[in-house]
Amino acid sequence: MLANYLPILIFLIVATGLATVLLLAGTFLGRLSSRYRGDAAKLSAYECGFDAFEDSRMKFDVRYYLVAILFIVFDLEIAFLFPWAVALRRIGLFGMVSMAIFLAILVVGFIYEWKKGALEWD
Repeated sequence: MLANYLPILIFLIVATGLATVLLLAGTFLGRLSSRYRGDAAKLSAYECGFDAFEDSRMKFDVRYYLVAILFIVFDLEIAFLFPWAVALRRIGLFGMVSMAIFLAILVVGFIYEWKKGALEWD
């Protein structure tokens, strides 16, 4: 009975050892390259192009989150088109009709959000 758990124990030992080695290697190699951290170009702002002028914990407008959620929703729904396109020959007319209904609902939702002004960034 105990021999059944031996592969799990070996896996845990190897995983723990590998994680420890990788963490120590990253720490050691990071300290070796610390002489390059003082470069002014590397310390400059690179994400938005200018230095922060306010607290980084400021409140964002709700529209930012709304646009982000809408992007994720529509992006994931569009991702369903790829497996459908691959299996279109096998699913036939039923698959075509069901995807047409799915896309119609997607377009109606997109038009609704557009009319509500959720995509406006004033």
